[in-house]
Amino acid sequence: MTTVRTLDGAIASSGAAPAGQGRSSRAGRSAGIAFGLASAMFFGTSGTFGSALIGAGWSPGGAVLARVAIAALALTIPALIALRGRWSQLRRSAWRVLTYGLVGVAACQVCYFNAISLMPVGIALLLEYMAVVLIVGWLWLRHGQRPRTLTVVGGVAALCGLALMLNLSGSGGASPVGVAWALLAAIALAVYFFQSADDDADALPAVVLTWGGMVTGAAALAAGGAAGLVPLRANASDVDLFGHRASVLVPVLGLSIVAAAAAYVLGIGAARRLGPKLGSFVAMAEIGFAVVFAWVLLHQVPTTTQFLGGALILAGVIAVRLDEF
Repeated sequence: MTTVRTLDGAIASSGAAPAGQGRSSRAGRSAGIAFGLASAMFFGTSGTFGSALIGAGWSPGGAVLARVAIAALALTIPALIALRGRWSQLRRSAWRVLTYGLVGVAACQVCYFNAISLMPVGIALLLEYMAVVLIVGWLWLRHGQRPRTLTVVGGVAALCGLALMLNLSGSGGASPVGVAWALLAAIALAVYFFQSADDDADALPAVVLTWGGMVTGAAALAAGGAAGLVPLRANASDVDLFGHRASVLVPVLGLSIVAAAAAYVLGIGAARRLGPKLGSFVAMAEIGFAVVFAWVLLHQVPTTTQFLGGALILAGVIAVRLDEF
């Protein structure tokens, strides 16, 4: 098996590992896929809950701050129990926690929520998941893992799909600003997968890394808001959700507990068992969950052209992932 350690410490692998080793074990991989699908389903609710808050006058930054701050509070006791007083281990992992929190949590969510404020949830998520193409590109440019033909074909398909999303040949395409936010979210998501996949013997427990990332992200967003760099707007009025008026606590707690605390912990568990490549492939199930949730609950139906563009992007991403097996 050939292994490459990335700059952020994650392990990228190619080739077959000996039977019974780590993430190559059948039981470990099955558990990883189960964790990944559960994480994808929980993450898939974030667009619906976030859109409800933004529609009620919340700013994207305000929604993300509430999401990560409450998630951090909810995970504090489980994280302290898992850490068991090993504060030196947390100090040794400070750079990873900071990167995970600032990029994989705060930046990724702010960019995604800005995107869904300008375009349907499904389209924004499809663009964000071009992160899996970025992962392969990084491994090629940084580590010389040259992509094979299927990867090249997948990349071309994804770019064609992006053009259809933008409707470059006519009017009515997705917002260019929204697309820019979604692509920035894709970059942050790629960082998230690499950070989550760390399987060193000294790696922090998943719940501790998630908690540290949430605390870091919340602190960064609060500081940005205080400095006037990140607009933070929120209100306590009821929101439109599930076709009815609902208390603002419903989307806030849904974002924090379901789509943040549970989703991130399960996502790290999946990435550590599957690696960043297969882990990101399984995580694409979030696209299907999110589109269904947004379609049924928010009545967001993409145009035919955008459906085709999304299908090309999804086909391209799947081709890239299949080429890595």
